[in-house]
Amino acid sequence: MNRWLVGAAVLLVVGMLPAVVVAGRGPLLDRLAGLAMAGVVATLEMLLLAAGYQRSAYVDTGLVLAALSLTGSLVFARLVVRQ
Repeated sequence: MNRWLVGAAVLLVVGMLPAVVVAGRGPLLDRLAGLAMAGVVATLEMLLLAAGYQRSAYVDTGLVLAALSLTGSLVFARLVVRQ
């Protein structure tokens, strides 16, 4: 296990756990913030795994995930405004 994989494991616990808790509870704007934070953490997670396993496909997956998480957050915000 190299330092990239250790960093990915730490980020998964330290970064994703609060994001999931915030996205699961509270007012809608807090949930939106949790969703955006989870997208950023997941993107960083994929980039750390790409460095740890030395696979470029994980970098591509992380970049696609970044674009889709931004789009998902914007769609969620649009639906919240309509309510």
